[in-house]
Amino acid sequence: MVRNPKKNWLQIVWHGVRLATLLIVLTAILGGSAISVGGLLSRLQVHTRQIEFDYSSWTLDAMAAKLSGYALSLNRFLSPEEQSRWVLETLAQVARVDTLSIEVLMIYSDPSIADPDAASQSLRQDLAQSEARLQALAPTAEAILQSQLIDVLGEVGLDMGGQVLPPSLYRSSDMPYSLVVSPRDQIARDLEISLSPSMTTEGMEALENRVFDELDRSALVVPIGGIGTYPTMVKQSSNLVWLTEVIAHEWVHNFLTLRPLGMNYYTSEDLRTINETTASLAGKELGRLILEKYYPDQVPPEIEATPSGTPSGGGLLSLEPEPEVFDFRAEMRQTRIKVDRLLAEGEIEDAESYMEVRREFFWQNGYLIRKLNQAYFAFYGAYNDAPGGGAAGEDPIGPAVVAYRDRFASLAEFLKAISWVNSVDGLMRRLD
Repeated sequence: MVRNPKKNWLQIVWHGVRLATLLIVLTAILGGSAISVGGLLSRLQVHTRQIEFDYSSWTLDAMAAKLSGYALSLNRFLSPEEQSRWVLETLAQVARVDTLSIEVLMIYSDPSIADPDAASQSLRQDLAQSEARLQALAPTAEAILQSQLIDVLGEVGLDMGGQVLPPSLYRSSDMPYSLVVSPRDQIARDLEISLSPSMTTEGMEALENRVFDELDRSALVVPIGGIGTYPTMVKQSSNLVWLTEVIAHEWVHNFLTLRPLGMNYYTSEDLRTINETTASLAGKELGRLILEKYYPDQVPPEIEATPSGTPSGGGLLSLEPEPEVFDFRAEMRQTRIKVDRLLAEGEIEDAESYMEVRREFFWQNGYLIRKLNQAYFAFYGAYNDAPGGGAAGEDPIGPAVVAYRDRFASLAEFLKAISWVNSVDGLMRRLD
């Protein structure tokens, strides 16, 4: 195969720019973290330092795996149809591994089984073989989905001289948890710290309680489905609809990184909401385009947002309530609006009591929410691309982004335009 020197040169330049930018950002973050011993971050890290996620090691491992996979590039020798079948076979293998893992766990959890080692021996052997098979399939499946996203991005006009920048790179991974910390008297994200994927539910509860008791802050440890590192980090899943959406969602974050909107992600909660809502909208559109082109029999009638308003769907488990009986989004919007009012009136304990009552109400209607507090709304309220507001309540920013998207005939025009927004006022002026 003849290689395109221009394409390779552009990839090298992008990788260099991306690395330099990440180093600058990390320097700024680490410099900003050097606050007084009594500062919130220092006090919080007394409890988290030993369980924080190591991004540097993960990134080095991911890049090494990508370079190794690029040397093989088995996907280049497969037809488009064979590539799609490879991906579907890989996702079926993910489902098999998940099923076997649960079956083994159930045996070890069953008190009536005297010798779980013996009872699970054949299952564990099957699981080991299935995991080995998955490890053999996964790198090529990732490369295929990356190239399929790149093809779609080029077709919609999100390329430069025939080259998509940044190139799509993602890696399936055990995802870190995210500790979100909010003041108790308002809904705002004070800090967010990534924690080890091996955390237990008991460990999460203990950490959240310590933050509440010792720092007088609301805290919540939430699972996440994707992170805009480079390569992007995506939770392993057998759900193709979800997977294509999240891969695209995280690529959009990479696209925005070197533009004003992405550069200002951490400047304010409002700009974070614009970023996340933009990525959610674009991720859904791009994910559906991948399905329509490469997996037409997998396209659902509609791709619905998850009830939490985020493609990651973390922190909330749907137990399939009757949609005509219970409207989760409307009920969560009502909850957020009343919590905002109570906090504005200084009724902090009343707001917290009300959230617990509502958590029980959601449970009774089929939705498992482990903890509903200010940190919950601070995290999930940023994903505001679906009608009704949900956890965002009456926040007008998400609807403004959706309205701005409607102004453009193409997704590329929308992304290129909104990527230069650096304030809420700037977005509103564009709408006016």
